[in-house]
Amino acid sequence: MWHSYYDDTLIEGAGPGRIDIDHLVPLAEAHDSGAYGWTTEKRRRYANDLGSAISLIAVSARSNRQKSDQDPSTSMPIPSVHCRYLGEWVATKKRWSLTVGPAEREALLRYAADCPDTTLTYELAT
Repeated sequence: MWHSYYDDTLIEGAGPGRIDIDHLVPLAEAHDSGAYGWTTEKRRRYANDLGSAISLIAVSARSNRQKSDQDPSTSMPIPSVHCRYLGEWVATKKRWSLTVGPAEREALLRYAADCPDTTLTYELAT
């Protein structure tokens, strides 16, 4: 049994089309946020990042396809997990030294205002 935290769905079995492994910060978003300048080897390490439990996540195929390559300014998971998602998004961006665009930053700060973790809001404001 798998739990897809993006949409709070329990998935029995791992058949094709039921579970996707999602890049929390999508490859296209990483590219637009600075990965375009990385070496091929660094892009490969990012795409296959097993060094962090939050970089690659098993989620329902439906939720992953809805998210696609969007950032938090255009796509967010269910409201009950916004704070977790934001924290993991920011941690991944920081870990890989990726930039945050203006619309993305505005959305992150707006959603973070409802999160009890004030550290997240501080990190975004700096």
